[in-house]
Amino acid sequence: MQGEVVLGIKATLKPLNCYACWTNIVPRVQRLRRRAKARAAGKPDVPTKKKIYLKQGVNTITTLVEQKKARLVCIACDVEPIEIVLFLPALCRKMGVPYCILKSKSRLGLLVRRKKTSCIALTDVNQADRTYFNKLIESIKTNYNDRYDEIRKNWDGGQLGAKSACRLAKLERARARELTQKR
Repeated sequence: MQGEVVLGIKATLKPLNCYACWTNIVPRVQRLRRRAKARAAGKPDVPTKKKIYLKQGVNTITTLVEQKKARLVCIACDVEPIEIVLFLPALCRKMGVPYCILKSKSRLGLLVRRKKTSCIALTDVNQADRTYFNKLIESIKTNYNDRYDEIRKNWDGGQLGAKSACRLAKLERARARELTQKR
């Protein structure tokens, strides 16, 4: 991940904990039974408000980004093979969706109640968290979306292998000998 800015796990994932998929707390069947009992008692049918939660999976997130429904995309950098998520930063940049690259797919998996997941997306934010998320999204945009070309063009640090370094040293010695002979 040379050249990539990898955000700290705690700074990015801490606010996302409240959007985790906790479906086992109040299962869907219990909510529907309560609504059915209320309807049978003659009370008006008030549907429960749909909970905002994280979406996960490459296909789901690709669809959300293409439809411009995703507000924030987090991609794990230790996905194997990397080709699975390689296109996501370019797609996010093209669609104007903020994205970030995080260090661990297992930490992303904790948020969606899985062992591991390659990427997660947030489609909406609670009203109480909007100011914090706007700041987070702004910092992510400056670190990733706005620096896309710089990050893309930064290759692996320019370290030479043993053979290449030896060949260059040999050429430098030959040049130095030529200069001393001319003088």
